Amino acid sequence: MTLDLERELREQVADAAAAGVSLEIAGGGTKHFLGRTPAGRRLEVSGHAGILSYEPKELVITARCGTPLQTIEAALSEQGQMLGFEPPRFGVQATLGGTIAAGLSGPRRPYAGSARDFVLGARILNGRGETLRFGGEVMKNVAGYDISRLMTGAMGTLGVLLDVSLKVVPLPAREITLVQRRGLEDAIRAMNTWSGRALPLSGACCDGERLYIRLSGAETAVASARDIVGGELLEESSRFWEEKVREQGHGFFGGYAPLWRLSLPPAAPLNPALGKYFIDWGGGLRWLRSDRGSRTIREHAAATGGHAMLFRGGNRDDARYHPLPEAVMGIHRRVKSAFDPQRMFNPGRIYPDL
Repeated sequence: MTLDLERELREQVADAAAAGVSLEIAGGGTKHFLGRTPAGRRLEVSGHAGILSYEPKELVITARCGTPLQTIEAALSEQGQMLGFEPPRFGVQATLGGTIAAGLSGPRRPYAGSARDFVLGARILNGRGETLRFGGEVMKNVAGYDISRLMTGAMGTLGVLLDVSLKVVPLPAREITLVQRRGLEDAIRAMNTWSGRALPLSGACCDGERLYIRLSGAETAVASARDIVGGELLEESSRFWEEKVREQGHGFFGGYAPLWRLSLPPAAPLNPALGKYFIDWGGGLRWLRSDRGSRTIREHAAATGGHAMLFRGGNRDDARYHPLPEAVMGIHRRVKSAFDPQRMFNPGRIYPDL
């Protein structure tokens, strides 16, 4: 069944290329809101599902792009393992392909690595209907031009992900969350201080009233760090990080103003005049609710050494991703042309001319 579906996908891509038709790659639909308005004939990939191989001792799993993320996480949990980049799902239909294509990482990202850091290999369909394989299932195969990681965050604009190999990590022996009453600026100073010390940090966020610090690792390391950090122990710690932060169930994310995702140096100063903040990644990720113009917000992000993405809300046809310098955009265009010469995959999803 899956081999027939893969053949069907290849034929659909080849037919679209011959007819000059654009394709919208569609899986579980949980990341449909990201980027500009999707365009093109729907190419359904959610049926291309299943775990192809899983070697707990080797810390590697390979699965087809349509495999539900919760299926992968359940299989890993049974073996005392997890996805180290803690990806947000935004719905039970979330698939592995959509997760990698979106390139989103959760609260553990600054301490464990991003989604891209865990990709070992991938198979894709390019714009000619050809099946290409990059990387492998062990770190020693990931050398030279690491094309498989290039697919991470590309939003399907370079090709159709068929299957992906990921490095996985063991679940921590002990994990707790400490809570302190701190404002945003005070929390940023504290998070940066602790980040500079040898502490088993795995999460640090602040909603403007409370600072949450997650500690993960060996029993002794967590106990020692708890004495240094201080604060009250949070009950149902895992539920808070998964539901409130990772899946954006905190009240902050329920607002009506457009939601911006600012990636900044962890110690960058705040600009309270822009709007309301929720800070994650130890200060490096600033969620911003703001009605201010995109130019004002992006100028602030650039001036502090970062970039801004319009995550939710606003006009879908406006620029969602931070503008790139022309030299960098030129590289993007050449890469796009190499993989998708007719520019038929998810056209304009990230930038209008890609």
